[in-house]
Parts: sequence; structure tokens; C-alpha cells
Amino acid sequence: MHYDQAITGSNLSFKMVPIQAGEFTIGSAANEKGRNADEGPQKKLIIAAFWMSAYEVTRDELDVFLKDESTSLNVNVDAITRPSPQYVDLSLGMGKQGGYPANSMSQRTAIMYCKWLYQKTKVFYRLPTEAEWEYACKAGTNTAYFFGNNVADLDKYAWYEKNSENTFHKVGKKLANPWGLYDMIGNMTEWTLDHYDAHAFEKINNEQLSIAANDAKYPKTLKGGSFLDPAIELRSAKRFHSDPIWNRRDPQIPKSKWWLTEAKQVGIRLLRPFIQPSVEEINQFFKAYLNL
Repeated sequence: MHYDQAITGSNLSFKMVPIQAGEFTIGSAANEKGRNADEGPQKKLIIAAFWMSAYEVTRDELDVFLKDESTSLNVNVDAITRPSPQYVDLSLGMGKQGGYPANSMSQRTAIMYCKWLYQKTKVFYRLPTEAEWEYACKAGTNTAYFFGNNVADLDKYAWYEKNSENTFHKVGKKLANPWGLYDMIGNMTEWTLDHYDAHAFEKINNEQLSIAANDAKYPKTLKGGSFLDPAIELRSAKRFHSDPIWNRRDPQIPKSKWWLTEAKQVGIRLLRPFIQPSVEEINQFFKAYLNL
């Protein structure tokens, strides 16, 4: 059964959907149309149960964090312990309040938001691993998309190049996948925890599913495709990775660790492990991923 998590300091909440434990095949079949080499070899993996947010994190939700002056995050980022303000409107006029997805944030900012949520709610939230994300997206299917292989059906489930009119849209306006998750494909490309490795599936197995933090800023793995991408890029197994070019227009020196000038299509979705880690494990997680 789903639950709604209230966000302290606001009248907002977000919906978390239970995802049962199970086995799935990560990657794409060798004959899948549009397949890339980094989507294989396919491997069968066992995924532990978790909750996942039904919707992409909205700007309304992120703004509670951005505007909260009461919580020091104890992070040495240019002597700033809170997110720096966006120096330009990085939503580029596509929409902010009222249910539009948060965008243009770095992976670090996404994890900082999770840390802030933990401080406020005492519940541990994080980004999904690539395997967890793909498991939730596929929702028990083995087709190119969770609804099948017929691209003609994509308009029912996703905002993408063909129907988006070059803008992101309010979350949850398309149909959900079979496990009740909206906008898993299209609208925003979503951060995962993983450092991108083109050969990752050659190494992954059920004994090595935990993802070790990697200090390198680039490249990190994203999933789902966005409102800018063609249909072929919205396949469940498609892998994306971040690129330094995403911050090329940032006029600040050094460049912001919080915001990405060329990442208007990048958003986030939250995961909560079914069994909450210990306080020590949670602190170790944030220390590792935020390099504290």
C-alpha cells in the first residue's frame, strides 16, 4: 500500500509506491531496435523491495529545501552550507510552481535534497541505483517499453520529442506504468546513484549490486529519457550519462556544484529502502556520496 510523505515546513507531500522484491533481466536483448552496446550483456538480477516516488520530484517540493534557512547541511561548498540561488531561471520559462518537475540540478544537489529530507523527516531517501530504476520501470516486462514494443502507444505514457512541444510538463499527466509510477519514461531524464561505466553489465551480479561512491564528477548514469528525446531513446534499457558540457555556460568561477546550465531535461525520483539503514549507515552513505 502506498503512503504519502509530508514535507516538514510546508503543506506539501509526495506519494511513495511499494515495489516488491523480485528478479528481472537488466539491459536489452541483442535484437532490440535501437539497442546500444552498453545495454549488455543482459544479466538476471535479484532486487530487494523498496518504495519509489510515484512522480518526479517537483519544483514546489525542491523549493522547500532551497528556501529553508534553518538547517545547516555542513557541506563545504564555496563556504555555502545551503544551495546557491540559481543565477538565471534554469527552467527557461517552462514552469515552476504548481506541479512542474524540478530540473537543472546536479546529482550532488539531488543527494543533498535527500539528506535534507532525512534531517527533516528522519526517513532515509536516496536516488535509485540504475538496476533498481530499470527494475521499477520495466515492471515485470521484457519488451522495449513497459507497455510493449509498439511505439504508437508511447503518447499515452510519455512526454517526448514528438508531443512535448519542446517543454517539460506537470508530473503525472500521462498514464502510469504497471506498478503505478508516472513519467518513468519521458518528461525528465532521471539521476541514478551509479557512476557510468559502458562495461558495467559485464561486471554486475547479485553479489555486487551495491554501488560504491565514486568521487569523479562525470560521468554519472541517468535513465528514462526526456521531453527532448526521440521515441527510441525512451526504451527501458536505454542508458544516459552526464557530461561536463552540461555546465559550459556557467559564468561562475569555480562552476556551480549545484546547478547545470545545459541540463534543463534532468530531474530526480526518490527511493526508500524497505528496511531503513541504521543511523551509522545513513551517515556513512551521505559522507561517501557527498565527499564530506
